[in-house]
Amino acid sequence: MQQDKRPTLPEPDALSAEHSERVNDFIRGRIRQAGGSISFAEYMQHALYAPGLGYYAAGSTKFGASGDFMTAPEVSPIFGRVLARQCAEVLSQVKCGSILEYGAGSGKLAVDILRLLEGLDALPEHYKILEVSGDLQKRQAEYLEQQLPQLVSRVSWIQSPPDHHVGIIIANEVLDALPVERFVRTADGVLQHRVVLDGDEFRIDQAPAPRNLSTAVVAVEAALGDRLPDGFVSEVSLGLPGWISALSDSLKEGLVFLFDYGVTRRDYYAHERSGGWLRCHFRHRAHDDPLMLTGIQDLTSWVDFNAVAEAALNSGLEVAGYSAQAQFLLGGGLQAEMHEFQTLALQKQLELSGQIKTLTLPAEMGEHFKCMALRRGDIRT
Repeated sequence: MQQDKRPTLPEPDALSAEHSERVNDFIRGRIRQAGGSISFAEYMQHALYAPGLGYYAAGSTKFGASGDFMTAPEVSPIFGRVLARQCAEVLSQVKCGSILEYGAGSGKLAVDILRLLEGLDALPEHYKILEVSGDLQKRQAEYLEQQLPQLVSRVSWIQSPPDHHVGIIIANEVLDALPVERFVRTADGVLQHRVVLDGDEFRIDQAPAPRNLSTAVVAVEAALGDRLPDGFVSEVSLGLPGWISALSDSLKEGLVFLFDYGVTRRDYYAHERSGGWLRCHFRHRAHDDPLMLTGIQDLTSWVDFNAVAEAALNSGLEVAGYSAQAQFLLGGGLQAEMHEFQTLALQKQLELSGQIKTLTLPAEMGEHFKCMALRRGDIRT
């Protein structure tokens, strides 16, 4: 996976570069402790989540124009308002329903949802946020206090999935940040990408895959009815079934909304897609070298939504729906959000039109991002 020529990216500021070197030192130590190499999944885990050091565990601006990437809530409040309309329908069908959001980012999605639900007189009993980053939790609390001081008492932060949750669970761009294994299919079996040290630099090496990884690759091939070609490189998320299982264990009744960029398994492992779906994001530049800017760039992998559906079914959940983000928005209340469009000033019309294009056009977020809804109980959608 390491590139012959590293991409040209903005230079990190001095504080960021210093932080990245601390993350590098942490991972170098883990590699030495492990006897000289760690799996790519472990490298990704440390780069993103090492306590106090990883990208999502340390303090830096990640979302929006001043961060590394844009999420749908950062593009426009329209996304959260349409989702809120769907939440209102679910909340009307359960008793004492609440909303649980995994990884609330800047807090903007929570604000947009709560603001519309307040207007619809459909507020949840509680709005819970499961956030692993203490820094992000602090920023979310400050943003909510600033934007919706009258509703802050309904919001709480938790460190693990709750028991017996009733209502809605939302995970927007969470699955793509689960660590993935990188593998190579060969005539002799499956090789695992591992991270080793070349002096003080990280380098990708290959070794025979452990049984759980080779079994997962063979299972993918069995589902496709087609052996992957020799030399084919891609990813598989071994942690996905466990994550979905934990989510299922916490949901007593209600609906789960999963939003992420992803495709079906057949597209994910199409022969022409050798190289995989891993992407890195730094200052709104996307590239494919995960071994640089460690701890200060985002590492993500597109989602195999067949794997999500299978994990859900195996955990006792029902797949209630699957669509591209554009179809979700168009069918979920986008038209209702546009009823005052003609009364807006021209500049506001242009801004809103641009936001909607970003959210719905195929070349933007409209087709790349998908929504999968999972259900437990007699919930109409």
